[in-house]
Amino acid sequence: MTAANRNSFVSAVFLTFSGNCREALTFYQTCFGGTLRLEIFEKQLQGCAEKPVISGSLVSNTVVIHGSDLVHNEGRILGNHISIFIQCSNMETRKALTEKLDAHKKVPFTGNLDEKIIEITDAFDVRWMLYV
Repeated sequence: MTAANRNSFVSAVFLTFSGNCREALTFYQTCFGGTLRLEIFEKQLQGCAEKPVISGSLVSNTVVIHGSDLVHNEGRILGNHISIFIQCSNMETRKALTEKLDAHKKVPFTGNLDEKIIEITDAFDVRWMLYV
């Protein structure tokens, strides 16, 4: 591994829940230990018993799990509730990774690269959450 590639990004698991992200990440914390951080939506959404988690993270010595209660428009179905989360060290690293993941796609990524987190689906229908 070259010095340029070392520590450019960190991978983790990103899970989408159905209104129970806080409960799930709290449970995972009992399993793996670590520090839990939750960003909660300011108001309650229809169909959610509690205010939904916009972004949650559990970071332990053995696992990093990110999650959210915000579900894609098509709803939470098998296949769209898991994304691969990559925390990029800077915008340049993320742009390069976006270009690589976007290769060989019929429809290229058209989102805003200036956002803090972007989602891209690669040619194999794998969802990636790229965060700076």
